[in-house]
Amino acid sequence: MIGFDDFLKVDIRVGRIVRAEPFPEARKPAYRLWVDFGGDLGVKRSSAQITRHYTPEGLIGRQVMAVVNFPPRQIGPVMSEVLVLGVPDEAGEVVLLGPGHEVPLGGRMF
Repeated sequence: MIGFDDFLKVDIRVGRIVRAEPFPEARKPAYRLWVDFGGDLGVKRSSAQITRHYTPEGLIGRQVMAVVNFPPRQIGPVMSEVLVLGVPDEAGEVVLLGPGHEVPLGGRMF
């Protein structure tokens, strides 16, 4: 069990994927993503192993949820600045999390 204050330390925001491209240097099939969180956060980069259900073209414009306050992590030649969130389907493949309706960029999950 964690306390509510621990949960509040994780900053999860909504962003829009504005650019997506294959990431052939990754060990497992993945895409490079550029996610716009608006305001002071702006555009952040990420790497995501989401090739089973998504194409780069189909990702553009999609709103997603991401942790924005983890330290950046080097993934091959890419510096991943945010962790885009997803859940596994029945086969263990990632399905992205996002709001059910269009919402303002940068909104914090609560």
